[in-house]
Amino acid sequence: MTTSSVDVILGVDTHKHTHHAATIDAHGRLLDHREFVATEQGQLELLDWAVGQGQVRVAGVEGPGSYGAGLARLLRRRGIKVIDVNRPNRQARHLAGKNDELDAEQAARSVLSEVATAQPKTQDGAVEVIRMLRITRSTAIKARTQSMNALQAIIVTAPDPLREQLRTLSGRNLIKRCASLRPEASDLVQLVAAPQHLLLAGAKTALRELAQRWTALDQQIKALDKQLVALVEQAAPQLLALPGVGPDSAGQMLVTAGDNPERLKHEAAFARLCGVAPQPASSGRTTGRHRLSRGGDREANRALYMIIITRLRRHAPTKAYLARRTSEGLSKREIIRCLKRYLAREIYAALTRTTT
Repeated sequence: MTTSSVDVILGVDTHKHTHHAATIDAHGRLLDHREFVATEQGQLELLDWAVGQGQVRVAGVEGPGSYGAGLARLLRRRGIKVIDVNRPNRQARHLAGKNDELDAEQAARSVLSEVATAQPKTQDGAVEVIRMLRITRSTAIKARTQSMNALQAIIVTAPDPLREQLRTLSGRNLIKRCASLRPEASDLVQLVAAPQHLLLAGAKTALRELAQRWTALDQQIKALDKQLVALVEQAAPQLLALPGVGPDSAGQMLVTAGDNPERLKHEAAFARLCGVAPQPASSGRTTGRHRLSRGGDREANRALYMIIITRLRRHAPTKAYLARRTSEGLSKREIIRCLKRYLAREIYAALTRTTT
């Protein structure tokens, strides 16, 4: 039998600086393992090494959404199916030990035994850009809030004349006034001999810098919002057409599903991903009991909640459903849980239509 005719399963344990790969055949026999540098050249060498041992049709990769993202893209471009492999559980690590070689081999065996079957996000399209911009926007919002909180804290202990000027202002008026402050000296060291003037100049300098930082962050957030709206409108117009779904909620739903929502086999899988699928909790003589799902993407769960709140205010069918279920004895919290499950089904249908 020639080497090229052997079916090979590749397993990769990814890290920031190195990737450790292992190969097994269709019968589960370990063929080889090797470590490669986590660079573009190293990934090409890894692929050539694996292909040199036989026909590689599938690869199990740990962390294809983080350290293994570049490798996963390369494998897909070469026609190799990529499977997202979770790290071995604690019991398996306790019994078999823990090192990169064992983890890579375990990744390949998880694919062979079909314990791991999940396809990762491709992370190579508009949705990946939306995800990166949303992260940038989120951090900018937090920094803007911190700037305003720091500014308010400095005003509380500022010299009386300055505090009296600013205490009645708020929001953008406060920011505009603080940004226009002019300290008595640009170099505060010159005022060390005059403590009163030093304190006033120091407070003005701090307030002006914080106001300018807030303004810069605010402009950055507005620019990001503009780009995000345009990208979401182009990527998922049918999603935005749903009642109560705005650009922010639609962007989160796209990020949760990824550039390839077809990897989710049905709407129940998407509901579980969003944390709105009830979990069975039956044991012994108890049957039919369920509990809330605490897993899934909590940001997606939050987006579903905000859409439902909007619909409860403006969407006639949702209002009618609330009234009917309330008359049946359900609380508003229970009704919202039901609505989120229905909404997940609706959004999944829109997402799959968008990509066809």
